[in-house]
Amino acid sequence: MSRIFSGIQPSGELHIGNYLGAVKNWVALQDQFESFFCVVNYHAIIAPYAREELERRTHEMAVGLLASGLDPARCTIFVQSQVPEHTELAWIFNTVTPLGELERQTQYKDKASRQEQVMAGLLNYPVLQAADILLYRADIVPVGEDQVQHLELSRVVARNWNSRFSPATPYFPEPQPRLTATRRIVGLDGQAKMSKSIGNTVGLLETPEQIWDKLRGAVTDPTRQRKTDAGEPERCATIYQLHRAFSPAETVAEVEENCRGAKWGCIDCKKSLHQHMVAELTPIRERAAELASAPSQVTALLDAGAQKARAVAQETIGAVKDLMGLPRAV
Repeated sequence: MSRIFSGIQPSGELHIGNYLGAVKNWVALQDQFESFFCVVNYHAIIAPYAREELERRTHEMAVGLLASGLDPARCTIFVQSQVPEHTELAWIFNTVTPLGELERQTQYKDKASRQEQVMAGLLNYPVLQAADILLYRADIVPVGEDQVQHLELSRVVARNWNSRFSPATPYFPEPQPRLTATRRIVGLDGQAKMSKSIGNTVGLLETPEQIWDKLRGAVTDPTRQRKTDAGEPERCATIYQLHRAFSPAETVAEVEENCRGAKWGCIDCKKSLHQHMVAELTPIRERAAELASAPSQVTALLDAGAQKARAVAQETIGAVKDLMGLPRAV
């Protein structure tokens, strides 16, 4: 069975952009591949943070992942910092990663341009990401479009290390991306990608009333000034996209017909979307409430996942050290 790895930063409660862009896909893939899913808290400490806040966000993210359908009996789910081999392999990969490759990364250039003092962790972020993936010798990585460049660097790192230390039989595979059908979720503002920092999201665990409050104010087709004006679903970037993600095919067809034929106003379209979103998200919210009431159970599941992940990680590090002429840990 092929192996997949993917990770998510502990931003706290999941929002529907995370869910549709990554987590829902992970849930579907866990029965098709040997799957490793990680809360990547080492990536989160690049920016200043409060200790208690990071601990809370890490736990909440784990609750959201489990509630969404990731099953520890069918996949390995764990927290990155509980497997020290991630950072050990990252240091090894730093020795075969050209500086120019890191400086060309789009996210690095964008974030560095907005910081008065750039920390080395921001530059080396993709090297740790390569270590995350290659530590489990993953063949496939489910990612969003914004992470494809980083994944390409992971292939470069694998290629460089293999050519130097394992040229005859490459030890590390060159992982391939697996993009979701819903690749980029536009926020409720109709412009930027969904982001908690921007505030244009719907939380995965919000109540039906909270979801409706947000959908009601979401941007729709700007050319429709009145209910009698014909609309174009594709111009309604957020609501129509969410219909395609949450609503059955017959409802999506109904939306298209009623929008173009001016049979529905935008509020009617939003009410239909709300109904289907609530139907899918309510069981997740209820499951999250159960998990949140038993924090020790969540911790135990993560500890068990870390033990499973570390068994694979130690095997990889041992083989890497053998091939590089480094003594194994005693």
